[in-house]
Amino acid sequence: MRVSVGAEYVVTDEPGAIDRDRLFGWLQSDSYWWSGGLHRSVFDAAVDHSLCFSALTRDGDFVGFGRMVTDRATFAFWADVYVAAAHRGRGLGQALTSAAIDHPALATCRRILLATRDAHEVYARHGFGPLAAPSTFMEISRPDAGAQPVPGLPS
Repeated sequence: MRVSVGAEYVVTDEPGAIDRDRLFGWLQSDSYWWSGGLHRSVFDAAVDHSLCFSALTRDGDFVGFGRMVTDRATFAFWADVYVAAAHRGRGLGQALTSAAIDHPALATCRRILLATRDAHEVYARHGFGPLAAPSTFMEISRPDAGAQPVPGLPS
């Protein structure tokens, strides 16, 4: 999948488009939702097991990212949306989100969730809203998990 975003950018689901080193640096240093301390092998496993979307300049420079954690059948969770500071305000976050929720692999998903501290109105444009039945959701919170390498993978 490859979608044009104006004359300057494209969004793609091609795994090879991800600049993992750049993305890991962005998420470790410039995003409030990553607490830091995430081991690189945990990050790589998360990317490997997700449906990922990259925003690129027409020259192929990696400038944005988002990943859908999903079984590609019934459930998905939109996460880790990031656009490089120099490219913000050009609709790339919107384009990443649209490409993700409209992706054919998610056509049968009954529920797509996300968590955001401060961008509710941005995601509302895509149909996201408060949980229909918040009392049915529970969580296990382990904020320090991920600091160690994934067992069985090179560290």
